[in-house]
Amino acid sequence: MIPFTKTKIVATVGPSCDTKEMLANMIKAGVDVFRLNFSHSNHEQYQTIIQYITEINQELETNVGILADLQGPKIRIGKVENNKIELIANEIVTVTPQEQVSTNKLLYVSYDDLVVDAHVGDRILINDGIVELKVTHINTANNTLTARVIYGGELTANKGVNLPDTKVSAPALTPKDMRDLKFIFEQKQINWIALSFVRNADELIQLKGLISFNSHPAKVIAKIERPEAYQNIDEIIKAADAIMVARGDLAVELPLEELPIIQKNIVRKCRKVARPCIIATQMMESMKDNPTPTRAEITDVANAMYDGADALMLSAETSTGNYPLKVIEMLMRIIKTIEKEEVIYQPEDQKALEKEGRPNFLYDTVCFTATRLARFVNASSIIALTRSGYTAFTLASFRPKSNIFVFTESEELLNAVSLVWGTRAFLYNRSANTDTVDAVREVQNILLLKGLVQKNDVVVNTGSMPFSEKGPTNTIKLSVID
Repeated sequence: MIPFTKTKIVATVGPSCDTKEMLANMIKAGVDVFRLNFSHSNHEQYQTIIQYITEINQELETNVGILADLQGPKIRIGKVENNKIELIANEIVTVTPQEQVSTNKLLYVSYDDLVVDAHVGDRILINDGIVELKVTHINTANNTLTARVIYGGELTANKGVNLPDTKVSAPALTPKDMRDLKFIFEQKQINWIALSFVRNADELIQLKGLISFNSHPAKVIAKIERPEAYQNIDEIIKAADAIMVARGDLAVELPLEELPIIQKNIVRKCRKVARPCIIATQMMESMKDNPTPTRAEITDVANAMYDGADALMLSAETSTGNYPLKVIEMLMRIIKTIEKEEVIYQPEDQKALEKEGRPNFLYDTVCFTATRLARFVNASSIIALTRSGYTAFTLASFRPKSNIFVFTESEELLNAVSLVWGTRAFLYNRSANTDTVDAVREVQNILLLKGLVQKNDVVVNTGSMPFSEKGPTNTIKLSVID
């Protein structure tokens, strides 16, 4: 049987794991969602990967999701002279948005409005902040600026650039993103689209409008990487379907020492309003090259789980690393161990349900009560009948110790909830004249046949009455499997 943990694993696909055999082995080891990184997009290759995942889901009877991660306005230095240059501390360099090969005297930065948006004193951080420049003069006539090297170092091609002090005016959806979206909208198997470098809710609303216009089922993830995003975090969480704490660029754009606080705050805010939250970047970074993680990485994974993260994401560890399967197996070992800890199932800020900020408070109360009832009677499972997935997201946000089994007639929802903490989804086509009692009995029998519940197990069922109206969850039924 495929491993089932409550904390989900997102793995990035790349050259190290792009065969059907490896993808299947990673699913068997515990991957819940595969990420396609469109910063390195090859549409033809990704179409093949999507087909592989679809076939594996059918063969293994799994519901592994697919996440398309848009590049967004990522700024880079492009090609460099002789494949490597070195910037020396205290030297002056010219920086230009006019494309050319970068040297240690003239540096190309791939942002057209750099000279317009930047100000004297702004920092330019390169290669995750290892190299730092400070703007000393702006020459709009030549479309260049000069900068002093504060911290020098070697640079190779295409290293990322961050402008933490500059209000970047570039749109969240770049021309490249629009080309990638055209491809994505042709792939109905894609369940999630991640928007990079989000600054405000309007950018998410724009993407959702495009998704709706193209009749695509994907839900939207907001990647938190910019200071503006954290300043607008409440409205962004409200507009998004899920949040990714993208710690790489975020830790460059904001003071490093604030990152743990920011991570905990975002996870707490997400859980409070039932938005899945992914923790990303350097979860198991050392396993790109080594067969075991560092002690610090093990602790980082555990702390993200204690914070309440829905999912943990691997990037280079699986896409280009030497041990893509082993890193999944190691991450599963850590997850299984931490999920034995009782504190995981007792979120301090949700011991009582607050009405504020909950437009569906009545229905949320049903889900909240179901999780508390499950705890009180030591139920093995909570079984949710849902069309939209709202019940699954809400039940998961209360972090029950019981398994959450989701039954839905929506094939689009099946793989999407693979990102949601504690859930496992099944297709259930109920007939119009099936009443609630019959439906509850049918889904319990399905779980019994699959060995996911046992005879004499106590289970909590949620659904809507009258059943034929397919309304929001308003019913709880306590059952004993017979």
